Order: sequence, then structure tokens, then C-alpha cells
Amino acid sequence: MVFIELLKAIFLGIVEGITEWLPISSTGHMILVEEFIQLDASPAFKEMFFVVIQLGAILAVVLLFFHKLNPFSPKKTTQEKKDTMSIWYKVIVGVLPAAVLGLLFDDWLNEHLYNYLTVAIMLIVYGVLFIVIENRNAGREGSIKTFKDLTYKTAFLIGMFQVLSLIPGTSRSGATILGAILLGSSRYIAAEYSFFLSIPVMFGASALKLVKFGFNFTGMEIGILVTGMVVAFLVSVLAIKFLLGYIKNNDFKAFGWYRIVLGILVIGYFALFG
Repeated sequence: MVFIELLKAIFLGIVEGITEWLPISSTGHMILVEEFIQLDASPAFKEMFFVVIQLGAILAVVLLFFHKLNPFSPKKTTQEKKDTMSIWYKVIVGVLPAAVLGLLFDDWLNEHLYNYLTVAIMLIVYGVLFIVIENRNAGREGSIKTFKDLTYKTAFLIGMFQVLSLIPGTSRSGATILGAILLGSSRYIAAEYSFFLSIPVMFGASALKLVKFGFNFTGMEIGILVTGMVVAFLVSVLAIKFLLGYIKNNDFKAFGWYRIVLGILVIGYFALFG
């Protein structure tokens, strides 16, 4: 029994590590996977697990971008330290909309929108948007090529796009990347800024779920949670490196088509077997 539950946690960690950073919706995938892989745990624990497992994923960003995001590095000049702090200020500005609305509507969203139909519709809608926007931007270069080019106003507007990701199936990275591209960002800066925005968002969401759940874990629950987080961390390192390498020479249309196909398959599956 313990071995089987740990295997489930490993598989869920792999899904989280891949889908958190690619613009294909981690929450959506986790909801769908849970239809087939059910953890033998209480509903309260599972609700908490699917959020807190993201801590493993976010630690991958902290590791990979530690130097870039560390304003106290002795290897940086005074100006470089100021530039790093500027990135953090812009992250804070971008996080505010989702942080406020997420706190206000967390329970309502869990109750009303965490279902396969919402996920499938959002997968398809944003898949179409990725294709349409990339076709529109074909041959264009974004004017925001560095974080110095990113104004506080634009950072806040990208944060408003991130609010859309509160709906499961949207994808936090997908919403912020699409928003950033629409506002003139290069794909690379859009992806990096999306990663950086995730740090406070996911730490905050995890803390909120942990407080709601409480800290009275059983030994089994601790094992499942830690296993999922560690696997999510390791897989996230690979997924982030893959995405940053991929977008240097490719657009996001492949992810758009993937979302559309998956959304259709989900609707078809639940129409037949749901």
C-alpha cells in the first residue's frame, strides 16, 4: 500500500514538473490525472497536495536563476544589484492582482470551476489564442528584450493577465506569456518573467493551503507530499531548461495545438465514460 501511494506521488510529481512551466496548464493536468490516479487520502489532503507540490517546482526556478535574482551577490556591481532589485519590484507589481483576487475567490473557484469541462474549454480556448497570436506576430520582434525595457505599467498589466490563470485549465505560465507577448515582450523575457512571477504566487498559494489544512500530517501523508515535491523539483529543472532552449528558435504554436487536441480528447472521454 505504501509503495503504491509513493508511486502515485512520483507520477504526479512528474506531471507537475512538466506542466507547471510549459504553457499547457499544470492544474488542468493534475485535475485530469486525478480521474485515473486517486491518492488514498482525505479530500482535504488531496486539495492541499495538488497546490503544495508546486513548492518543489518553484525551487527549481530559485536554483536555476539564483544568481540573476540575488541582489546581494558579491559578484555583482552596484548597478547590477540595483537592476536585480528592479526585477523584484516589477515582480511584486505583477503579482498583486492575482494575489488579491486569489485570496478573495479561492474557495469559490475550488467549488465551482475545478472540473473537467472547465479545464477542457480553457485548454481549447487558450490553445486557439496561442496560434492566433503567434500567427499575428509572425516576423515581428518584441520591443521588450530585457528587464530594463519592462516598465512597471507593463508589469502590472501582465499581472492582470495572470489573474486569468485562476481558472483551471488556463495555465499560469500560458496566461502571463500570452499577455506579455501581446504587450510587446519577446518570448524569452515573457517566459522568464512568468517564471519569476511564479515564485511569490506559488509560495503564497502553498502557504495558504497549508494553513487551511493544518500541520497534523500522518507519516504516510508526509512521505507522499515530500516525494511529490522532490520529483516535481527534479523534473522542473529539465522542463525549464527545455522551454528556454526551445523558444530561442521556435514559437508557442505547438503548445497551442497540443492544448486543443487534449481539450477535445477530454470532452470526448467524459462524454463517453463520464
